[in-house]
Amino acid sequence: MADESADHLSSREPSGQATAAPPAASRPGAITLARHGEPALSRKVRFNAPAYGEWWARYEEGGLLPGQTPPDSLKATARRAGVMIASTRRRSIETATAVAEGKAFATDPLFIEAPLPPPPWPRWIKMSPKHWGFFARFWWWFFDHHDGQESRAQAELRADQAADLLIDLSKNGQEVLLVAHGFFNTMIGLSLQKRGLKKTLDQGFQYWCVKRFERP
Repeated sequence: MADESADHLSSREPSGQATAAPPAASRPGAITLARHGEPALSRKVRFNAPAYGEWWARYEEGGLLPGQTPPDSLKATARRAGVMIASTRRRSIETATAVAEGKAFATDPLFIEAPLPPPPWPRWIKMSPKHWGFFARFWWWFFDHHDGQESRAQAELRADQAADLLIDLSKNGQEVLLVAHGFFNTMIGLSLQKRGLKKTLDQGFQYWCVKRFERP
């Protein structure tokens, strides 16, 4: 269950149950970045750019498709973790709840997904959410098309802040599990690697998949 008292870890010194450190260890703990489960919103549609923007807004607010079973390996990671955090998006909180098995976890908006504003293309162009997502991310990353939302540079700074927080939480040897989002997890992973951590597990970009980082 979400531990409301531990929310917004990025805005204050880590404290409370979700951030209690075990006795000093010889090396930092592993950091695991998990993607949320499959959202309930259907992708079997085609629409133009403005309609995709509206679809993405609903996606950001929605929860998980019912009937999913978390992988046993992810539940085992949650049991080992000394700190477990979810982004404040509903789909991340529901995923964390499913894998935590009653264990408290923190939530923090620092870890929400990077925005996906559609490129300003003619209304007659219609595609699936999958293809709009690809082109929206491409335009956001390479052409800085953010439509007044978070820019790539701002998101990279946020990813660096997220990596620093996760490293700080793991420094006493406890494992850290973050349940968040596919692309922003990738950005955090790049920041972790810039800080000397090595990727020791990569399950790809599917729902429920994880990437793990450790000190060499």
